[in-house]
Amino acid sequence: MPEIAIMTDSNCGIMPSEQEKYGIHVLPMPIIIDGKTYFEGVDISTEEFYKKQISGSVITTSQPSPGDVTSMWDDLLKEYDEIVFIPMSSGLSNTCQTALLLADDEAYRGKVFVVNNHRISVTQALSVLDAKVLSEEGRTAAEILDILEKEAMDATIYIAVDTLEYLKKGGRITAAAAAIGTVLKLKPVLTIQGDKLDSYAKARGMKSAFRVMLDALKTDIASRFSHLEEQGHLKLGIANTMMEPEKLEQFKNELQKAFPNLELVYFPLTMSIGTHVGPGGLGIGAVRFR
Repeated sequence: MPEIAIMTDSNCGIMPSEQEKYGIHVLPMPIIIDGKTYFEGVDISTEEFYKKQISGSVITTSQPSPGDVTSMWDDLLKEYDEIVFIPMSSGLSNTCQTALLLADDEAYRGKVFVVNNHRISVTQALSVLDAKVLSEEGRTAAEILDILEKEAMDATIYIAVDTLEYLKKGGRITAAAAAIGTVLKLKPVLTIQGDKLDSYAKARGMKSAFRVMLDALKTDIASRFSHLEEQGHLKLGIANTMMEPEKLEQFKNELQKAFPNLELVYFPLTMSIGTHVGPGGLGIGAVRFR
């Protein structure tokens, strides 16, 4: 049985410091702040990131360099026979497409398997943990890739944004729309269904936004995910950017109360998402698990 390394990037919410805990390998995502490159979970903490963001630092996201990706592959292939790499969704970053091209090089062909399963945050993390389970069951890297890609769309995410400032900075909404929305206390609700981050609804206040997301999640679970719930293969997910612990706990409790029979998994929203969402953001969702 080949020895398989399960590799992902920090967009799943699992940090490099947690690699041993989960038995996986995490590529830190680069974040550029005031022209300086930091690596998530390595030389900048979540607290430092949001402190810089709130203070007005110019923050942009980037993908890992090809050299950083292949360097990690080279190190892993000294110890493992195969690598399953699960980066964030190809629709949200070029990381996956770049990795697919790199994996086609003769040095990695047949050894590195890049999974494009259209996920990010908690849903990506559950894919990574599923891959670990599959490898322990004796599946080959090619088999794991095939299974994860076939199950890719068995996930749904809704994200509420507490402030419009960072969507405006990222050019995703106009300054005028941000100004009007701020005055009216509008909170955009976004959704990720596969490759795209799309607008879903608007609500007045975070409590209303949470109810909108909760209703959407109930619809998804009652319809396209009903069979997974019946089979016991569905988990809830919740994630956030910087938020008061008491408020997060309240949202967790309300989500669990709405679905008492489903396990709730928590991972923080990553800095790449936080760059566009800003502090106070909240994401909830549901995802297939093994």
